[in-house]
Amino acid sequence: MTRFTRLFGGLALAAVLAAPLATSASAQTEMTDTQIMKGLSGVTNDDPSLTVELLRKMAQDAVAANQPLSLNKSEIAKKLDKLAQITVQIQFALNSSIIRPESYATLGSIADAMHHPILWNYKFVVVGNTDATGTRAYNLKLSQERADAIVQALVTLFRVSPDRLQALGLGQEALQVPSKPDDPINRRVQIFNIGTVAPMPKATLNPQ
Repeated sequence: MTRFTRLFGGLALAAVLAAPLATSASAQTEMTDTQIMKGLSGVTNDDPSLTVELLRKMAQDAVAANQPLSLNKSEIAKKLDKLAQITVQIQFALNSSIIRPESYATLGSIADAMHHPILWNYKFVVVGNTDATGTRAYNLKLSQERADAIVQALVTLFRVSPDRLQALGLGQEALQVPSKPDDPINRRVQIFNIGTVAPMPKATLNPQ
């Protein structure tokens, strides 16, 4: 299922995604388990027009056009800004999709939230973003590889079902601060709750 809903989860968890020429990012603040859980269970309205495929195509078209970056937020960023977000740190090795050891505790907290009974029936999209350091095509590729790496870690190490996760790299096409394209604050991963895996069970009624 690919519908990019905001039902019960237009909630995004943003993590720092290291830029191509940086080993780590420092502009974001680590979150507590409670903050992660609260963020991932935020309730918003449904938005069936926002799909992973649409966002991917928008990013690919922007890279192909290679137009100068605007001081205003991109259309992709505007769409994402409609969704609630939280931010944590994820560190990667230089120019690599290898997750640094210090970030696995954070991934564990994210997995714990995904395994919580409140969220067990929901699925998520992991969105990778970079700053504008490096070429747009390289950033798009690297951000996809890093989003893939996070999904792989959540599946293989923390037993989150692969049916509940999708990875999407947006490179530098959704800058958080367009006026400062090289600022580390733009390096981030967002995780969106995109709705239910299956219909929610009806509440059991007590005949008495």
